[in-house]
Amino acid sequence: MNLTDYVTLGRTGLRVSPLCLGSMTFGNDGPGGADTAASTAILRRFVESGGNFIDTADVYCNGRSEEIIGDFIADTGLRDRVVIATKFGFGTSPGNPNAGGNGRKNIYRALTGSLRRLKTDYIDLYYLHAWDTVTPAEEVISTLSNLVSAGHIRHFGISDAPAWYISRVQTLAEREGLGHVCAIQHEYSLVERTIEYEHIPAAQALGIGLCAWGPLAGGLLSGKYFQSNESAAAGRLRAAPQTWDRFSERNIRIVEQFVALAATMGCAPAELALRWVLDRPGVTCALVGSTNPAQLEQSMRSLSLSLTPSVRETLDTLGQPELVHPYKIFGPKMQFMLSSGTARRAWQSAPVYPDIILPQGNTKSP
Repeated sequence: MNLTDYVTLGRTGLRVSPLCLGSMTFGNDGPGGADTAASTAILRRFVESGGNFIDTADVYCNGRSEEIIGDFIADTGLRDRVVIATKFGFGTSPGNPNAGGNGRKNIYRALTGSLRRLKTDYIDLYYLHAWDTVTPAEEVISTLSNLVSAGHIRHFGISDAPAWYISRVQTLAEREGLGHVCAIQHEYSLVERTIEYEHIPAAQALGIGLCAWGPLAGGLLSGKYFQSNESAAAGRLRAAPQTWDRFSERNIRIVEQFVALAATMGCAPAELALRWVLDRPGVTCALVGSTNPAQLEQSMRSLSLSLTPSVRETLDTLGQPELVHPYKIFGPKMQFMLSSGTARRAWQSAPVYPDIILPQGNTKSP
């Protein structure tokens, strides 16, 4: 696989690189961030290598991320070559309830600001950043469809929302003949696989691409938090952003075995973690964040990594999520009962939880 092995995004003709450049750190001059010079260098290296998919949001570094991307695109004249994704939803004006959320008023407000900062008159992919629990799906889909019709956005997607909500939005769109959801963006890694229960099967059934964020689990799968004693590692991890409960006994066990496997393969753990995500059924692309060009180079090396069936099986088993209700009842006994006994032979050797459906619409370009 190469960075130029472009894939179609959901049921669209939009072709994107298998790695999407995340820019949450762009404009952050502090530790763990990328100042303007570093951000520009990362962008330049990414597009020079063939990458064309760039992800940002209106709230990243208070809009500075979008500004840096907008300046870069304007200076290089690459607007027609790159696919820009940005997001709306998080509040930007304390005390103003309509300066956040997924209602029509805020969507128009947020889009106006993003277009200005990105120095463009359209967005290629506009994401609902997170489910706000209150805005009706009908309002969201009609607003975004109108923006497509007006030419302000080309496509839209949903990030961090329940699978039932995504399915409802898509079904309403199909019923009303409106623009449809072409992509979802959710966390997915060896230690965070819960979207395998609902989100990935739903996306595949509905023709939606999956852009996986957090493939390294906030750096946990790079192994860097285990380079010194456990207490120091725990302190660094808990101080890092977006870690939540990642430093659990389960995750420690997974990372220790995973890092050992990467060592036997002679590759960096980060490369192996990213490659595993890219090879998973239903995944269109993976988001990679970088604070310097060297980190980007490491991410791109994952594309040339090849996993044997044995290694892939080991990794699949390593972080496999626990079966929960109702999935744990869909085994051989249930199939025997549902089929009046006719499925017994076929299901004797089948897994308790069948493999995720292989993609139907999100195939790699020839």
